[in-house]
This record gives sequence, C-alpha cells and structure tokens, in this order.
Amino acid sequence: MAQLLTLSRAAHLLGVTRAVLQSRIAAGDLPSHDGMVASEDLERLFPDLRLEDSGAFERITRIREEAFGKRIRERVLPNQEVLAQRLAAQSEELEEVRRTLAHYHDLLEALRERIDRMAGASPSEQLAELARFIDEGLAGVLASEEPADKVAIMDNVLRVMTAQVKVKPSGHEFFVEGSETILAAALRAGLAPSYGCGNGNCGLCKARIVSGQTRQVLNSDYPLSAGERAQGYALLCSHTAVSDLVVEMLEAQSPDDIPRQEIVARVKSVEPLSADILLLHLQTPRGNRLRFLAGQRVALSVSGSTANFRGEYPVASCPCDDRNLLFHIRRGNGDDERDEFADRLFAGALKANDAVSLFGPFGAFVLRKDSPRDLAFLACDTGFAPVKSLVEHAVASDLPGLIRLVWVATRPDGHYLENQCRAWADALETFSHVALTAPDAAAAGALAARRLIGEGDFMSRDAYVSGPAGFVAAAAGALASAGLPADQLSTEVL
Repeated sequence: MAQLLTLSRAAHLLGVTRAVLQSRIAAGDLPSHDGMVASEDLERLFPDLRLEDSGAFERITRIREEAFGKRIRERVLPNQEVLAQRLAAQSEELEEVRRTLAHYHDLLEALRERIDRMAGASPSEQLAELARFIDEGLAGVLASEEPADKVAIMDNVLRVMTAQVKVKPSGHEFFVEGSETILAAALRAGLAPSYGCGNGNCGLCKARIVSGQTRQVLNSDYPLSAGERAQGYALLCSHTAVSDLVVEMLEAQSPDDIPRQEIVARVKSVEPLSADILLLHLQTPRGNRLRFLAGQRVALSVSGSTANFRGEYPVASCPCDDRNLLFHIRRGNGDDERDEFADRLFAGALKANDAVSLFGPFGAFVLRKDSPRDLAFLACDTGFAPVKSLVEHAVASDLPGLIRLVWVATRPDGHYLENQCRAWADALETFSHVALTAPDAAAAGALAARRLIGEGDFMSRDAYVSGPAGFVAAAAGALASAGLPADQLSTEVL
C-alpha cells in the first residue's frame, strides 16, 4: 500500500527542493492528495532512485567517510537515548501495523467460515465462488512477493535519523537532525524564531510543545515555572526532538520584530577576495549571538587607546549561522566620504581575535517570505554581499519558485565570488545567473534592468536591487517604467 508523505518530507528524502516537486505537480506529472504525495508516485517519477543516492542517506555516507568523527556524530546521529526512543516509537508503529494485519486475517477467516456454513445450509455456486475468491486472495496477500516500496523504506530510516517539526500558527515545517537543538534546526531551515542568548539563559526561545516528545540535551539556567511545564513549554535552545513535533512558536515577520542588539564579537579572520575587496569574518560569543534577517546591515566599530573607527555594512552570510558573520569590505566607497573602517582594515589594523563591537541590525532589504512569486536579484559590485545572504536564506527556507541573479561589475574585480554563483547553479535546479560588465554604476543599472525585462517574465518576480546609488536609481527606475509594481521592488543603496 502506498505511503502518503508531505512535500517537505518527500523533498527531504529525495534530496530535492519543494519547488521541484511543486513544479512536477503543476505539470501534472505528480498527483497530489490534499498536499500529500504517494510514495509509489515518487518512485515512478524517479525510477533511478537508489537508497544510497537519496538526501537522507547522503548523511549516513558522510558519517562513514568521516570515520564517525565526534562532531559528525553529534551533528547527524542522535545520542543513544534519543535514538533508542525513536527506534522504540518506530517499533510501536510496526507492531500496530502487524496487529492490524492480523485483525484483517482473522476477519477474512471468520467470513470464509460463515460463507461455508451458509453454503452448507443452502448450496449456491455464487457463495462457493466467493469463498474460493477469499481463499485465493488471502493466500495471495500472505505469499505476496511485491517489490518493496523504496521511498517508504527511506522514510522509515529518515524517521529514526530526523524528526519533523510543524510550527503553529505559521504552518512552517523543518527537520531536526541527530541531537541538534530545535532552535538550531529552525535557524538552519531559514526560520526566524524568537530567541536571545541561544544558551539556555534568557528564556526568549521558550515555546509550547503541542504534540510529540522532546528531550533536554544542553544545560539551561533559565527556570520554567511549574505552570509553564504543565502546559508543555520547553526551551528550544536546549531541547531536541525525540519524535515528530507540533510547536507553537513566535517568529519574526518583519524587521520591526528584530530588536537592536549590542554585541562584542571577535575577528576570526581577514582574507582577500580580490586585490580591493576583503572578507571580514567575525564570530560572536556562544551566549550572545546576533539575531538578524537576511539582507540587513550592522554597524561595526573599534574603540581603543590608539584607534577609533566605525563603518556600516550588510551581512553577507545567512542568519542560519548566527555566530559566524561575514562582510565584504572594499577599498574606498566610491564617493567623497571616506570609509575609515575600510581604510584601517586594509592597513592591517585588525588581527585575529581583536574585538569589534556590533550594533544593529538595520534595514528592510529582506525577503517577502510569504510571496508566491519568483525571485530576481540585481547587484552591482559589492552589492552582491546582501544578495548572497538573501539567496542563502531563500535556499535554507526552501522557498518555492525560481531564483535569477543579474550581477554587473563596474571594476575588474566586480565579480569577486562568481565561483559561488556557479556552485549554486550546479547544485540548485531553481537558480540561474548572468555576469555582465558596464563602465559605471548608472550604465550598470540600466543594463541589469534591460536584461531582466528582456527575459519576459520579470512581472511575475519580486525584484531586489543592491549596489551604488547610481546603479539602484537606474535599475529601479527602468523596472518601474516597465510596469513592475512598487510592492514587488526592494532596493538597498551601499
């Protein structure tokens, strides 16, 4: 019998995005039953599917290749107690199926005996034929050699390795892998839950577990009241999911939902991306992470007896890794104002482990996560920094629809991370990009808009434009003149 799976679980099993499955549903290739898909239809649509090639089994292969290194064990495999509980739950489900089959067997046996008695009292060829039919059918079921449902097998294994979490009231879904905390899994999936320290001290991540089992895996100093415990509340930063869960949890819906924060981070590294662009990697303390939305900016400052300098830059990394923050900082900022932070950075003023103060986040250059439209990103030079964060967040969130990037360079090193774009294109069926050049920012904006408009489907996209003021003005103006509604256009001037 076919097993019905949610789109999220089916995509997780097959190692594809929900957008891929949704496109096959829209094309009529994959039947959908109230948002669910059947395992036999998936196996028909992916006939070359092998267990070892699936998304679920890639993690098992990685464990073997890493020789069960400690970090891999903790990241991918549940600890022994959680694993035992998940296996016990699977065993209970299997036993229930066996009991159900046994009941059907007993029912058919009783029916056959009743028909025999009826036939004896009043012979009937019809009743005899029915009895033979039941005998043959029962024998056929018990002796069936029907091929195993590979997708269903994969789902059973995945249920041991991971737990699925459904969020109320948003309806979002994500998976908890191994013994990772529910909060870490939510961030990895691109969600924006309420949290503060991420370390079990502040209590901002407490949420009500509507159904399912959790287990505490990290120490916590925040005391839940007896009433909260009785209502099923737990700290998401210190608990993992033992079984599939339904959780009531607060999520940020807009930049206004993210509070301003002040954090002292440390320099992890300063590395060149090109001759005139540096990658600044900052790491926040474990108990004081930066909560932000993809595409937002933060202010960086250094204060000391010999140096005081400040700058404001977009975060070029995904909020799913809230401790490791990346910034693309170029020499000079293209206008009359000096960028003292960039000047000092290029002069070697910051070394590994130096303290940098963060303040923010700022800005509304964020994804419209509830929009059903495809995404189009137009970037010029280091305008790619917030776009990188947005693309990574869209992928982590498994947003439906296509992602198109038009990246225009006005300087020789303007496409400083084009290899990253090629990697996205190779790995994601929904992502495509084009790299162009222009003599100046205004020409770059006109060229990017013209390229997008020429592709014909730009009216069905949400457009995000990021770069120097001249680029943003030219691109946004051209898109608006071509008829793109204002509520489908977001801009960020760098």
